Amino acid sequence: MVIYIRTQGAQVVKEGRHLLVKKGDSVYHTLFVDKIQQILVFGNVSLTPSARNMVLRHGVDTVFLTKNGRYMGRFANHEPKNVFLRKRQFNLLDDREFGLQFCRRVVAGKLVNMATLLMRIKRTKNAQEAGRKARETRDLLARVEVATGIDELRGLEGRGSALYFAGFRLGFQGDAGFHRRVRRPPTDPVNAVLSLLYTFLFNRVYTAVRVNHLDPYPGFLHVVDYGRHSLVLDLMEEFRSIVADTLTLSLFNLHILQKEDFETRGTTLAREPPEAEALVPDVATDVYGLGAEGLDTDAFDVPVQRMSDAPVDNDADSRALPAVKLKTAAFQRVVENFERKLAAEFYYEPYAKKITLADAIIAQAGQYRKCVEGEMAVYQPLVLK
Repeated sequence: MVIYIRTQGAQVVKEGRHLLVKKGDSVYHTLFVDKIQQILVFGNVSLTPSARNMVLRHGVDTVFLTKNGRYMGRFANHEPKNVFLRKRQFNLLDDREFGLQFCRRVVAGKLVNMATLLMRIKRTKNAQEAGRKARETRDLLARVEVATGIDELRGLEGRGSALYFAGFRLGFQGDAGFHRRVRRPPTDPVNAVLSLLYTFLFNRVYTAVRVNHLDPYPGFLHVVDYGRHSLVLDLMEEFRSIVADTLTLSLFNLHILQKEDFETRGTTLAREPPEAEALVPDVATDVYGLGAEGLDTDAFDVPVQRMSDAPVDNDADSRALPAVKLKTAAFQRVVENFERKLAAEFYYEPYAKKITLADAIIAQAGQYRKCVEGEMAVYQPLVLK
């Protein structure tokens, strides 16, 4: 279970064998730590020393974010005890062939996913441009297979992402205000949701890495740098499209999020929505967001992927524009649908059975561990069929 705490001014306190989320004399939630995998704390929320000790003692991954969802840090639990596994991870950083093969598979899987989804946009929206971008993206696969270095693969990934974003915008019903990926700050509602969902996804992949006793820092596709969780970012790639981007399109195309759900520099983009609009459908039961195919509807769910949020607008340029963020009620709807998406089941070939997307994230990190330990020769990313 993953818990999101967003009540500003709230305090998490220990009471007996469980935790309470309180504000003044009001109790908002009762948390049973033995059932919690992760707690996400947003903004002005505090933990008492006894509550802090409890989450640390039970190994609950406790993550701290700004009120608007920007990652700040997390409590550090005990380091994985398998020192030989971690030593193997760091030794492999100098194994050029291992790194090249891993990056080749990650980039190839990403390109396949992007091309597949662009073709679905073409068919569903009759968007010929999306089809052209899909073909250009697939053409990059041949170059991936003969790439001689990781830098070359990064360049191919960047080119594929540029093509994909040009087609991704065509997946929205109507004008969602999205033209290109902008991160810091997000300058339109779509970019605001993408950034938030990527933060959520990052934390889930981080947890999967730690569950498998891997060190989150030594990766390959994302350059190793001081404080960068390169392995987490590498393993996120296949899930950016499957989870975050499909959900983003669903949220807008099914009108779960509308202009009035966003504000810019304290100004609402449109009028306040009626309270009745707070009740929203469950859009996450289709694990790959492919339900639009064969349905008599324009509401459509499609993903997008990038390596390190590239290509994006130059951050310095985007800072001249007003930042767009979700309002509180809409934020909660995003959280609820994100969790529903991860709870959706699909057929996972390595296990030959249905599992949830949340379990698949852990399973993929486990597959990477097998590659590190030599049990598997080649990492296989999760791809859309």
